[in-house]
Amino acid sequence: MEISQDASRTSDRRRWWALVGFAAAVFVAAAIGGLGVQGTTGEYASLQQPSWAPPSWLFGPVWSLLYALVAVAGWLVWRRVGFGPALWAWTAQLVLNAIWTPLFFGAGEYGLAFAEIVVMWLAIGLTVVLFARVSRVAAALLLPYWAWVTFAAALNLSIWQLNS
Repeated sequence: MEISQDASRTSDRRRWWALVGFAAAVFVAAAIGGLGVQGTTGEYASLQQPSWAPPSWLFGPVWSLLYALVAVAGWLVWRRVGFGPALWAWTAQLVLNAIWTPLFFGAGEYGLAFAEIVVMWLAIGLTVVLFARVSRVAAALLLPYWAWVTFAAALNLSIWQLNS
């Protein structure tokens, strides 16, 4: 019986360390994006924006919550099926997420950033579909993220049009 309890504790620890790994992966993507926005608050404020554009201070708290949801969703799927097609899609959308911010803010390439966010939006949609086959909870955790990226894409398009 003692061996079984030790194996169970090891398995539990492995699961929690995996959650830390998923959080770290999301943190790296966020950090890459964060490097692209350092010192850009003034740049964002100077852009012509639609009347419905949120203040720049709102992005940090919203993204922090969304990144936590993305990490937990990936972890839930990993716990059920390991690393397979659903998590490859999760990884792809995360890489695309990391690329968008430097394109938009760092390079000021609003049109290219819009094209990239459309691809990211599609990748998130694919991830939601694949996650739903494994865990409805994991798929549901991605819906606020997908909705925010939809909003961000509309904002990106509007800023591109207003500043061309």
